[in-house]
Amino acid sequence: MSIQITRAGKNPLQVDSPVMPAAGTMGFGDAYSGLVKFEKLGAFVTNPVTYTPWNPASGARVVPLDSGMLIHTGLPNPGISKVMSKYRDLWDNFAMPVIVHVVGTSPEHVRKCASRIDAEHAVDALELGLNDDIPWAEAEQMVRGAVGNTDKPVLVRVPFTDALALAETADHAGAGAVVVCAPPRGSARDPHSGRMVTGRIYGPMVKAMVLRLVEQLAGKLEAPIIGSGGIHSEQDARDYIDAGARAVQVDTLTWIQPFMLERIARDLGGLVLTRPAGALADEWFPGMGETAKKARDAAKNKDAGQNPASKKSG
Repeated sequence: MSIQITRAGKNPLQVDSPVMPAAGTMGFGDAYSGLVKFEKLGAFVTNPVTYTPWNPASGARVVPLDSGMLIHTGLPNPGISKVMSKYRDLWDNFAMPVIVHVVGTSPEHVRKCASRIDAEHAVDALELGLNDDIPWAEAEQMVRGAVGNTDKPVLVRVPFTDALALAETADHAGAGAVVVCAPPRGSARDPHSGRMVTGRIYGPMVKAMVLRLVEQLAGKLEAPIIGSGGIHSEQDARDYIDAGARAVQVDTLTWIQPFMLERIARDLGGLVLTRPAGALADEWFPGMGETAKKARDAAKNKDAGQNPASKKSG
């Protein structure tokens, strides 16, 4: 099953599953290689990248909340040139499209990043992250600058603040798809230092707020919508699709149950088997795919072969 998640154009982005990690959740592709079967994902979205190197934030970076967490990292990265040099060979061997997330620091840097990505064979698309409280005019300038400097699809992730207006701005400026949205910002007291920390809020409670934004934008944009926020189950992801999103990005769940990202990707990608009638509990588990079923059947056959007593006598 092939799904087009960006608007029709010169190089629309096609995926086999409408599920991918959100920017900032899985590094640059090497951190989760032993925990998630990347080939089951629709696409891979990298950690945020800037044109020049950025240092990590000082002080507390993670503050637990009643239903989620507040995170402030400072988006550390070595800059786009070093990221490309280090990871292009890894990405070139991925079985799904790679989307590099570029932080919208300035129109000039966005244009330079887009030109840099356009020359990379290992990268299939660019995702532009707009900053919170960005003026509409500057947002439009950044999107047009990115679109005008690469032939590859440009996805635009809008902030929670003013998401409706900025999504329409990005759409009119030529965005290939609009990601709704970046995690909302908030403040919380660090229990260790006692200081107030400002950062992005992650957790299940985000879903209801973002889902409403997707519903409000559905049918208004020419570009497809990608929903992102608070997805913790297959049904959460399907709710976004039902609300009008073409695809989804998963964030917090990847950190606490990485295998669930793969399960959701297989589920929405049509790769989950229907449970056979009469299947016993030890013959099935939720979200089972063809690969898992073959592995389980092979293990059962091997065990039976090593234990002749378990065979019926003739």
